[in-house]
Amino acid sequence: MSKKIGLVMGSDSDLPVVEKAIATLEEYGVPYEVHVYSAHRTPVPAAEFAKNARANGFGAIIGFAGMAAHLAGALAANTTLPVVGVPVKSTHLDGMDALLSTVQMPSGIPVATVAINGASNAALLCIQMLAIEDKELADKLDAKRAASAETVLEKNRKVEEKYNK
Repeated sequence: MSKKIGLVMGSDSDLPVVEKAIATLEEYGVPYEVHVYSAHRTPVPAAEFAKNARANGFGAIIGFAGMAAHLAGALAANTTLPVVGVPVKSTHLDGMDALLSTVQMPSGIPVATVAINGASNAALLCIQMLAIEDKELADKLDAKRAASAETVLEKNRKVEEKYNK
């Protein structure tokens, strides 16, 4: 069985974005756990989760946060597992504040950062990391990429038929 992916959001208001990552992980059969820990309001439980993640069977952590968005960095500061940050769009600044807070980490504490609300890509990045050692996951990723390419090529054929006479 694959290692789990930890999904940690700063607020349950982030759940609609988190659910996109959940759907992607479920599509690939990757186990996960979902938690609400705030970097600022519950710093000790957030740190404890990250510190114990490897021992608890996790292979990577995704941190979701809007506004100040320090959650992914706070998690990364407490683990050497890969951490992927998902800046969540809030009502202020269209999520740019979250993006900048997530992507600008100090040297030595990396956080891979995806697009604002890019939950599915965050999950895929974690799946790709697990697939380094999991051939079944790697095969699923290859099959999905091939199917996606075929979909685009079919659309191309239809456009070419219609316009290239």
